[in-house]
Amino acid sequence: MPEVDQSVAAEAAGTSRVAVTLRALRHRNFQLFFSGQLISLIGTWMQTVAQSWLVYRLTGSSLLLGTVGFASQVPIFLLAPAGGVVADRYNRQRVVIATQTASMVLALILAALTLSKRVTVWEIVILAASLGVVNAFDIPTRQAFLMDMVGREDLMNAIALNSSMFNGARIIGPAVAGILVASIGEGWCFFLNGVSYIAVIAGLLMMRLKHVVAASGGDASHLEYIAEGFRFVRRTSPIWALLLLIALVSLVASPYSVLMPIFADRILHGGARGLGILMGATGVGALLGALTLAMRTGLRGLGRWVAISCACFGASLILFSASRWFWVSVLLLVPVGYSMMLQMSASNTLIQAMSPDRLRGRVMSVYSMMFMGMAPLGALFAGALADRIGAPLTVALGGVGCMCGAAVFRRRLPKLRVEVRQLIIAQGMAGGEPPQEMNVRSVP
Repeated sequence: MPEVDQSVAAEAAGTSRVAVTLRALRHRNFQLFFSGQLISLIGTWMQTVAQSWLVYRLTGSSLLLGTVGFASQVPIFLLAPAGGVVADRYNRQRVVIATQTASMVLALILAALTLSKRVTVWEIVILAASLGVVNAFDIPTRQAFLMDMVGREDLMNAIALNSSMFNGARIIGPAVAGILVASIGEGWCFFLNGVSYIAVIAGLLMMRLKHVVAASGGDASHLEYIAEGFRFVRRTSPIWALLLLIALVSLVASPYSVLMPIFADRILHGGARGLGILMGATGVGALLGALTLAMRTGLRGLGRWVAISCACFGASLILFSASRWFWVSVLLLVPVGYSMMLQMSASNTLIQAMSPDRLRGRVMSVYSMMFMGMAPLGALFAGALADRIGAPLTVALGGVGCMCGAAVFRRRLPKLRVEVRQLIIAQGMAGGEPPQEMNVRSVP
C-alpha cells in the first residue's frame, strides 16, 4: 500500500507540475493565439533559414549576409518607438491582425520572385527591410497583447510559453527548411511561410476579449507620448540595466546566427541540411530555456538567472567557435540557445513586471529596440569583421563581450534589488508571492 500511495502522489505531483507549466493555456484567447502562432512561426523559421541560404548561394559573401540581417532589423530600431505608441493607443488585436497580414503578403511576394527565378539579392534586401518595418509595430504590440489575453496573474507564464512556442518552431522550421532547400529550393519555403499566416490570422479573428483601453495621453502629441516612455525607462534603474545588457548581447553576440551559413558550409561542411540541423539545435536549447522559465511561479531570483545565463551564453559561443567537428558543434549550440533564451525571457518577464499598464507598449518598444534593433548593427559589423578575421574569431569575440557584460550586471545587481521589489509590488506583479513576502525577500 505505501508503494501505491507514493505512486499516486508522484503522479499527482507530475500532473501539478504540468498544470503549473501550462497554466496560461487555460485562457481560450491564449489557446487560439498559441496554436495559430506555432504554425506561423514554423513557416517564419523556414523562411529565415531559406533566405540566409539563398543570399549565400547567390553571393557567397558574409558581408551581404550581414547586410540582409541589417536591413531586416534596423527598421525595428528606428520605428519601434512609434510601434509602442500604437500598442498603447489602439486596439492591439486589430494591430496584430494588420501586421500579420502584411507579413503574409511580403512572404508571398518573395516566394513569387524566387520561384520565377527572377530574385536578386537587392530585392531580398528590400523585402527584408519591409518586413522589419512591419515587425517594428508587430513586436511591441504582440508583447503588450499578452496582458490582454491572460491578465496579470498568468503574464509571466504566458511570456515563457510564448518563448517556448517560438523556439519549438525554431526546432521544426530549420530542419524542414534544410530538407526543402536541398530538394526543391528556397522558393517553396517562402510560399509555405506565406500560407502559414492564415492560421494565426484566423485565431486572432476568433478571439473574443474586452480590449484593455490604454490611456489616451490627453492632448499629448505622439512625440510627447514617445518621450514619456523613454523617460520612464531611463529613470528606472533596474529596467535600464536589463535593457543595456540586452543591447550589448544583441550587438556583439546574437549576430552569430547571421554567420551560421558560413559555419555550415565552409567550416563544418554540412551544406543546407547541416544549416538546418545547426539552427534546429539552437532551437532545442532555446525551447528548454523557455520551459525552464515556464515552470517557475515567482519572480524571486530572476536577476541572478539573467547574469548567469548571459555569462553561459558567452562561454558557449566561445566553445562553439573553436569546434571543427559538425556534431560537436551541434551539441554546443544547445547551451547557446538555452542560455540566450533564458536571459531574454527572464529579462522580458522582469521588465513587464516592473512596467505600468499605461506604459507597457512603449516600454516593450524600447525592449524591441534593444533586443531586435541592435542586432542589425551587430549583424553588419559581424559580417564585415568576419570577412577580415574569419567567422570563428568574430563569434569568439562576441562571446567574450557577453561574459564581460554579465560580470558588470552581476556586480550592480545588489544595488538594484530594493527598487526592483518596490516596482513589482506597485504593479501587483509578485508572480504568486504574497506582497508581504516580497518586502523581505530579494527578487533578483
